[in-house]
Amino acid sequence: MSSQPFITVIIPTKPDLAEILALAAARRLDYPREQLEIIIARGNQPSVQHHTALRQARGEIIYFLDDDSCPLLENLQRAVAHFADPTVKMVGGPNLCPPDAPPLEQVFALVLASWLAFGPSRARYWPVGEVRATGEKELILCNLLARRADLLELGGFNEALYPNEENALMDELQKRGGKLIYDPQLIAHRRPRRTLKSFCKMLLTYGRGRAEQFRVNPTPGSALNFVPPLFCIYLVALPLLALLGKTAFLPLALYALAVVVQTLALIPLGGVGKALAALPLNVLTHLLYGCGFWRGMFTKLKTGGPRTDVPVTLERPDF
Repeated sequence: MSSQPFITVIIPTKPDLAEILALAAARRLDYPREQLEIIIARGNQPSVQHHTALRQARGEIIYFLDDDSCPLLENLQRAVAHFADPTVKMVGGPNLCPPDAPPLEQVFALVLASWLAFGPSRARYWPVGEVRATGEKELILCNLLARRADLLELGGFNEALYPNEENALMDELQKRGGKLIYDPQLIAHRRPRRTLKSFCKMLLTYGRGRAEQFRVNPTPGSALNFVPPLFCIYLVALPLLALLGKTAFLPLALYALAVVVQTLALIPLGGVGKALAALPLNVLTHLLYGCGFWRGMFTKLKTGGPRTDVPVTLERPDF
């Protein structure tokens, strides 16, 4: 009998998607085949798909991948070593833009990896530091492993939250003494959004999702997420504040300086051209995230147990 834990790879995808990159990548993972299963969850609501597949999984450990995530072959072996500590409940790492992605997507990746735009969450998109205990801001569900029993004990994913269905679970696991581990070398490659329109939509969605998470599960760590929405209010009020004196422009001047400094810091990562292209997108990130956040503060939250109005089809493909 193998001493390694049984692992289920869960991949949510659209009902009609034929070529699933993550499925091909999961089949190549360096792990005993008799200790591994893959579940494809087809549907149109990822949080419901995750939850449905989780309840049907056989694995002691669950590896969550998006349908376009391509994990490194050694990821399961790296993660299992971390789970040798029974207090470790989740293990994750960054999802990186493939080096052969189009230039625009590489610019998006620079924005995602910038401290000014994403703060500590930049670790989701760039290998930052060393292996360490972490919090929910550095982990992301498209490249995340967790103990199935602990997730089910907490009721699984909150199906009313998307795209932040995993973050509330992470907070609750930590409250109960569990450890979350960030491993910068536990890498999955995944292309960012393909177009500027889809990138902007993503930023609005991230802001809305974070606000809805705050309403459902407020924590002290959420304070940082109020910076972009408050900055948006400052910009709207600036014409009136300017009547009180020129000091009203001081925060804007400091912000402009921070944008310039961040642009210079991105040059070693992407070169001068891509760093300059990322400059306006860093600013746009704050504006769209802030607007999305305010929207999320006033949306109608879905309540109740698991949703039965969203059909999900599960498949267990062979290797």
